[in-house]
Amino acid sequence: MAKEFDVCVIGSGPGGYVAAIRASQLGFKTAIVEKRHLGGVCLNIGCIPTKALLRSAEVMESIQHADDYGISVKDVKADFGGMVKRSRGVANKMSKGVQFLMKANKIDVFMGTGVFKSKSELAVNDEKGKETESIKAKHFIIATGARPRQLPNLEIDGEMIIDSEKAMTMEKQPKKMVIIGAGAIGVEFAYFYHTLGTEVTIVELQKTLVPVEDQDVGKELGKIYKKKGMNLMLESTVEKVEKKGSGVKVTVKTKKGEEVIEADVVLSAVGVTGNVEGIGLEKIGVKVERGAIVVDKSNYSTSVDGIYAIGDIIGAPWLAHKASHEAVVLAEQLAGKNPKPINYGNIPGCTYCEPQVASVGLTEAAAKEEGYDVKVGKFPLSASGKATALGHEEGFVKVVFDAKYGEWLGLHMIGFGVTEMVAEAVVARDLETTGHEIINAVHPHPTLSEAVMEAVAEAYNEGVHLGTPVKK
Repeated sequence: MAKEFDVCVIGSGPGGYVAAIRASQLGFKTAIVEKRHLGGVCLNIGCIPTKALLRSAEVMESIQHADDYGISVKDVKADFGGMVKRSRGVANKMSKGVQFLMKANKIDVFMGTGVFKSKSELAVNDEKGKETESIKAKHFIIATGARPRQLPNLEIDGEMIIDSEKAMTMEKQPKKMVIIGAGAIGVEFAYFYHTLGTEVTIVELQKTLVPVEDQDVGKELGKIYKKKGMNLMLESTVEKVEKKGSGVKVTVKTKKGEEVIEADVVLSAVGVTGNVEGIGLEKIGVKVERGAIVVDKSNYSTSVDGIYAIGDIIGAPWLAHKASHEAVVLAEQLAGKNPKPINYGNIPGCTYCEPQVASVGLTEAAAKEEGYDVKVGKFPLSASGKATALGHEEGFVKVVFDAKYGEWLGLHMIGFGVTEMVAEAVVARDLETTGHEIINAVHPHPTLSEAVMEAVAEAYNEGVHLGTPVKK
């Protein structure tokens, strides 16, 4: 006999578990179905454990440059296994935290694969495909997330050709690695492995690293990575990968011709695709396009009444914080409230390599393409007293404003700790704050965050720390 609920959430990542908690808080009898781990990809094999690995790399890099700070350190070596172990410990702790939240909010948890039997009933199947539970609900929320996308000519085998999950749980550190794709995942793992001593080559189709970011940011990160000693092959494509003994031969097509690179392992980091298969969507008529569920972004409804979808499963941007915010908005809509719709043009993006990258809003190029007359300000962190004291002078803060009305169109940063600074622009843009209001807001000194104000002042020709001549 089916168990009945008001809301049933399929998937327990940052979208799913937040939707379940908010629904329960609003008085709905709520269930959640999870195939693998509570917390989903983000907490278990994505955002959180990768940040733990990156932190280990940051500590390692700091120790390698200890002499710069007047500290003498000898005989330092990386314990690769220890770093992976710490990362898994952090992930497990966070997953247990979600378990606690489910219990605290009186949410029924069903472990297994959710498969629709009809638009009002869901089967929970075990690993062998046997139905163990049946759930009926007034509202179903699909939050099954996404997985690494595979290139047609690059079959992931989990040993020599790997995806991001394997990259964070490898038993042995490779001596040479080729990373295909220079988005957030690619450049983060490039930093991690290079810092530990792996010889890293990045192959990217576009002209710059992190190609979704402002071009100035991508170019700057490329310069820094080259200086660190990484091999960058931009405007290039991988033609084939051949397994050879205990390694691989990677044929890369560049503007100058083909080049063959030998490595121990290839990491495919070319994006993600939604987990739309195997949950019965075609049976009940939920519309899917290009690996994503089609929804009405005003209420997250699918093509089937009573069924909704949020997070990575509905496509870009594939960000945990976007999924969580969609979860809250949807749950409140189901409860008859009137939540503020999400402004998808004001969702920040963060990349946790070193130096970090953070941004929100339009790039300079995109703003010009949309017809804006722009004011652009740029403040190098080499002019920041705090960045200099920290020993992290690389990078800059760049702002883009509409020259006519003073609207803050975009913020683009590369540097130490900038992912902690982007929220100022997110809030300011949401409040329609103008450039002069940012300049007039007193920022603390010495901090990294004051570089945002300095960049805005530069945009309005009011900067005092760069020696820029005043335009008359």
